[in-house]
Amino acid sequence: TKKKTLLKAKTMVDSSRRPTPPLRAITSTSPWCLALILLIIPNAVLLPASAFSIRPPPTQTNNNAIQLLHQLPPLFSSKKDDTDNLLEKARKLRQEVSAIESSKAELQQKKDAKEQKRQAEEEEARVRQGELRMRYSVEVPILKDMGEEVMERVDFPPRLKGGKSRILAVQAPLPLGLVLGQDITSTPILTTVDEVSPDSNGDLAQIKQGDIVRAVTACQTTMETPTWQLLAGGIGQPKTKRFIYSVDGRPLEEVLDAVGSNRMDVNGRDVWLVLERMD
Repeated sequence: TKKKTLLKAKTMVDSSRRPTPPLRAITSTSPWCLALILLIIPNAVLLPASAFSIRPPPTQTNNNAIQLLHQLPPLFSSKKDDTDNLLEKARKLRQEVSAIESSKAELQQKKDAKEQKRQAEEEEARVRQGELRMRYSVEVPILKDMGEEVMERVDFPPRLKGGKSRILAVQAPLPLGLVLGQDITSTPILTTVDEVSPDSNGDLAQIKQGDIVRAVTACQTTMETPTWQLLAGGIGQPKTKRFIYSVDGRPLEEVLDAVGSNRMDVNGRDVWLVLERMD
């Protein structure tokens, strides 16, 4: 009995001397390691290596671990999310580039349309100007400095208002069979055809009553002396020239003399008359 008592006492002493499990001190500085340790070892206490503490209840420790996990960034970045973000940025960039290109193309189209409209307006203006010039101009023989005649188009601004008139040139031999008159109230004075004798040269040339005479051919005789004749003491010789004579604002007597001077033409050519006629 005494032996059993001693053995039992020794057992109690040995059991009292048995060391208690040491507190697990975790000093890792990695948040991920701390979180994983708290999840794997619920009874673990996060303390410095030199400190000891009573283990908190497991439930509180798990809550701390879960809160710590929520505060941590994701352990692995999702490559799919990065790819989607890059694709979205690329799509937005393509949309912006496409919008810029569309805007540039639209501006260029507007610019081209404006330029085409301007060119069309200029072309239309040139056509109208050409038609207007053809309406109020005519080809007549022009005397040049060397004495030759050249057919040239000459402009005659309209004297009749309203833009309903046109310029034409006719040729007829003398006598014309016309009765000319003047409107002294107009500025400048206008010479008009007051009467056309039937079957006369003027009638055959389709000169009409009411036509306005703008110009006629006239002849003038001048003395021309070549240089060699002047050196020899010569007096020169007469020469007749024909030219276009404008009758706008000229007296009626002067106009009639200009028409009659065509009888001096040594070549016997027809008289040119430039007329303005209402359509």
